[in-house]
Amino acid sequence: MTNSPSTNSRAGHREWTALAVLMLPLLLVSMDVSVLYFAIPSISADLEPTGTQQLWIFDIYAFVLAGLLMTMGSLGDRIGRRKLLMIGATAFGAASVCAAYANSAEMLIAARALLGIGGATLMPTTMALVRNMFRDDKQRATAIGIWSGVMTGGIALGSVMSGILVEHFWWGSVFLVNLPAMALLLLLAPVLLPEFKDPKPGRFDFLSVPLSMAAVLPLVYGIKEIPSEGFEPLYVASIVVGLVFAALFVRRQRTVESPMISPALFRGRGFGPAVTLNLISAFAMMGSAYFTTQYLQAVLGKSALEAALWALAPTVFIGFAAPVATVLVQRGVHRGSVVTVGFLTSACGYGLLTLTGTDSLSTALGGAGVLASGAVIVGSQLTDLALGAAPAEKAGAASSLLETGQEFGGALGMAVLGSIGTAVYRHEIGDAPAEAKETLGGALAVARHLPGRAGDALLASAREAFTSGMHIAAVAGGVVLLGAAVLALRGLRGVAAPQQEDQREPELEEATA
Repeated sequence: MTNSPSTNSRAGHREWTALAVLMLPLLLVSMDVSVLYFAIPSISADLEPTGTQQLWIFDIYAFVLAGLLMTMGSLGDRIGRRKLLMIGATAFGAASVCAAYANSAEMLIAARALLGIGGATLMPTTMALVRNMFRDDKQRATAIGIWSGVMTGGIALGSVMSGILVEHFWWGSVFLVNLPAMALLLLLAPVLLPEFKDPKPGRFDFLSVPLSMAAVLPLVYGIKEIPSEGFEPLYVASIVVGLVFAALFVRRQRTVESPMISPALFRGRGFGPAVTLNLISAFAMMGSAYFTTQYLQAVLGKSALEAALWALAPTVFIGFAAPVATVLVQRGVHRGSVVTVGFLTSACGYGLLTLTGTDSLSTALGGAGVLASGAVIVGSQLTDLALGAAPAEKAGAASSLLETGQEFGGALGMAVLGSIGTAVYRHEIGDAPAEAKETLGGALAVARHLPGRAGDALLASAREAFTSGMHIAAVAGGVVLLGAAVLALRGLRGVAAPQQEDQREPELEEATA
């Protein structure tokens, strides 16, 4: 049936139950970003991949995911979001089986690429369905806060889950854990989730698909490799190529009759600032993760599993951040003020990181928790703002644009702040073997082969140098966040609280099961 729902129609038990079902694929897609952290040694022993193959086993999932987000978001708007969700869940489950029983590195890389394709269908689809099911502004804000918390928590949970599974089973179990959730989703989605799609989508622009991938993939690749490998010509050229294709993609969207990403989205009040500020928040979040994960293992000497378990501690803060922010906005606090406070909170987290020494577990975890809490506050409010500003029939494209921006922001944060930290590390460590001057991991490897005090001295020097690099990078990250706070205060000044926003949704085709 076709109807034009009221923006004030409130969701009931059915919609909230459907939200719980939608959190299953979201949790698994976010977990797959970090699920190989502890499985890779077992995979290496079993499949014997080369160094290049091992890197691709890690990275191919994120690359394919980022490259296809915009395509899948637009496709869901056209063929139906529930339909695409179920297709993606089927593909994700099948790819999980292929990955679990891969008998060669090449097969595992291919399976991880298929997982990326499935993940690209699931992420924007879940967010778009939340936009459509929760038309009441207050309820939608609450639902998006839950979405943001699950997304952030899943990344932290993935590494811990992989450690536990690998310890008790074999490495393929980190992929098989996806199957029960995907089976449950396929069973319940037709019953609980209504179908939504754009009633007048226009012709699908196939040329935009390779253009978008040619823009996103080289950019993400170049940006991700620079922190560890430096400004090599290949990575710089990759970024340049990505920027050229990005310009061609934007031109195509502005001139074609039925664009994949409609420029009209940016005419929605607050949509453009929300996408930009959300990218900056991801920049800060992933930039800090680059240092804190290494700090726990290489500086404090925690095992990989111990580091992952300690990394769960900051999620206690995260669990309260989005709900509190939502309540404040619903009670009349200006959204721009809440987002500004979120950025300032994250900046305080970076401030705490500048106080860490070479034995400051509580300070490092506290800084990471405060920073992540601010990022969740920002992310939940900006996501709600962007989706509320976008036409309901374009929710898939809008959510994919937000998530693509997050991918860029995260990669950029690791590249910029990682490069700053690396430069300081190399300067501070002074006279040391060449391998030790490159990275902290290299210094640890060299120190193990040096006798007695020489090894201890190098180890202490390397840890001090890394911590100094983290301090300077934290200062840089804090400055970026303070600038973002000013931008949020000014750029969101004219955007009202959710209950005051005038959101007239165009007619949307809703086909119920």
